Amino acid sequence: MGTAQQDLQQARALPEGDAIRILLTQHAHIRELLDEVRRSSGEERRQAFEELRGFLVVHETAEEMVLRPVTAKVVSQDVADRRNHEEQQANEMLAALEDLDPDGPDFEEQFSQFASDVGQHAEQEESEEFPGILTGCDVAARRSLGRRLEAAERVAPTRPHPSAAGSTVKQWTVGPFAALVDRTRDALEHAGRD
Repeated sequence: MGTAQQDLQQARALPEGDAIRILLTQHAHIRELLDEVRRSSGEERRQAFEELRGFLVVHETAEEMVLRPVTAKVVSQDVADRRNHEEQQANEMLAALEDLDPDGPDFEEQFSQFASDVGQHAEQEESEEFPGILTGCDVAARRSLGRRLEAAERVAPTRPHPSAAGSTVKQWTVGPFAALVDRTRDALEHAGRD
């Protein structure tokens, strides 16, 4: 499995604003957050998991909304479908993890499997999807794709919604409404802790 440092090294070789650079940098951050959840406990683990959950949901939603249609055109529909299916499964696992005590044995076991699956998913994107985008889209197209990814992330939900995950169409129709509810819920929970 790749490391955060490897992802960052690959990202730095690409132009600023390039969609693949953005995604590789995000993969590095996801790997770091997975490690933080694994090595922490108590309130620190809960906070690390919340950060991971929010970041991962936003990341995957943007990929489904923006990257997968391009993948279907320049790589293959099969690759796009497989990545979307993996993201739907991860979304379901993430929703199940939300209901568990982060310090409990069930969380440990399920999180371990979740982290492994997320790592494998990132590897598949990096080996099957990203090379095709790099060769099938010029720098200007990848920068445009990067701007669209960042725009989608600004309106993406911050909590798992398994019914919308894995579908570009559902993300575009359900996602903005779910994001509004999620961001309001996040703000209220954060305000309750202050």
